[in-house]
Amino acid sequence: METVYIDKHVALVNECRHGSRKAQFEIYKLYAKAMYNVALRIVNHEAEAEDVLQEAFLDAFTRIETFREETSFGLWLKQIVINKSINLLRKRKVEFISIDEIDVAGQEPKEDDDMECQVNEIKSAIGELADGYRIVLTLYLFEGYDHEEIAHILKISENTSRSQYMRAKMKLNSLLAKRGVSR
Repeated sequence: METVYIDKHVALVNECRHGSRKAQFEIYKLYAKAMYNVALRIVNHEAEAEDVLQEAFLDAFTRIETFREETSFGLWLKQIVINKSINLLRKRKVEFISIDEIDVAGQEPKEDDDMECQVNEIKSAIGELADGYRIVLTLYLFEGYDHEEIAHILKISENTSRSQYMRAKMKLNSLLAKRGVSR
């Protein structure tokens, strides 16, 4: 059975297709904050996240004719934001460390559910992670992508995605422990 997406903003999207600036502004107001947060979690820099957001909306409105409604507009826009964020980081020459050959058995960190920390401390600690770690952690935990999808988006192997995620969690736990945040 095929998944069917019902987009509650389909009328606004159709108005955008016809060039309505008012509809574009309404779409922007609906999605800007969430898309900014997606970009910020990936690029870890407020001004760059704002740039990504603006470029993503410009790109979306320019290419709105290619939106085929196979997903919701929000998911389509989110993918544009993620791709633009990752492209920005590639321009910064982020290197993902391939550790396919390294055996990391026995180094499982504590479960994510064990962490009951203050949100601001966690956000701050995530911001301190290396770009490669932060991106994989963000895509997996916050954006809901699996390792196969992350590997495809970042052009890395699934094993690299898994190990970057595991190491990111370990580093995050270490940062939180240094801050005295209870888990």
